[in-house]
Amino acid sequence: MPTVTTKDGVEIFYKDWGPKDAQPIVFHHGWPLSSDDWDGQMLFFLSKGYRVVAHDRRGHGRSEQVWDGHDMDHYAADAFAVVEKLNLRNAAHIGHSTGGGEVARYVAKFGEPNGRVAKAVLVSAVPPLMLKTDKNPGGLPLEVFDGFRKALADNRAQFFLDVPTGPFYGFNRPGAKIDQGVIWNWWRQGMAGGAKAHYDGIKAFSETDQSGDLKAITVPTLVLHGDDDQIVPIGAAAHESIKLLKNGTLKVYPSFGHGMLTVNADVLNADLLAFVKG
Repeated sequence: MPTVTTKDGVEIFYKDWGPKDAQPIVFHHGWPLSSDDWDGQMLFFLSKGYRVVAHDRRGHGRSEQVWDGHDMDHYAADAFAVVEKLNLRNAAHIGHSTGGGEVARYVAKFGEPNGRVAKAVLVSAVPPLMLKTDKNPGGLPLEVFDGFRKALADNRAQFFLDVPTGPFYGFNRPGAKIDQGVIWNWWRQGMAGGAKAHYDGIKAFSETDQSGDLKAITVPTLVLHGDDDQIVPIGAAAHESIKLLKNGTLKVYPSFGHGMLTVNADVLNADLLAFVKG
């Protein structure tokens, strides 16, 4: 399998498909999934002539299951290790959920300073901050994330079945068309990763204040969010992110949930392509 070794010695798995001279699009997956979550987008953009790249975050998927480094700084540095190895330039970076936080930190800390990023997309993304604080009253209480940690530690396999069956894709909504294959694919990706990485990742995606990252980004940035997102509520996420971005555009999808990239791929793919081409 293709891998890159990071500066702290961690093997990161990646996919690199398409013409090497085509514009690269780099995909950053959400918690607790893997690069496989981008299959629909990677095949779509590949058919349009792009070079598509995605990696498994440390501790996730096929990357090394190390016990430490599960924070936004390491996530971004690991992504940069892939970008450097493949010498990607003029790249569009697209991140979903926790991957959106990874994109924000990557673009601010590595992508723009090294002149390697052209555009960014934050989809159902966690920035600027998920946790409720005095300065972020619209966030979620710490008890919510403590509940995630307890559920993961008590029975990760059941927790990773409950999340996609319920709120992640909105399958708990009245009249929702439930896709059992999508549910099992989420479970498969999650269980392929390591429990320690997933446990620590909850703190990373919920307690990392990325206001500074968003303020530092100057490349065109598209923010996409569903107004029925039960995982990352739009009020404390997309609506706050757009206020901090210098060159941001916000698009809200009525009734779409957190997993809209999968269950509404036809709509999202068209909008992503229009932004990348524009």
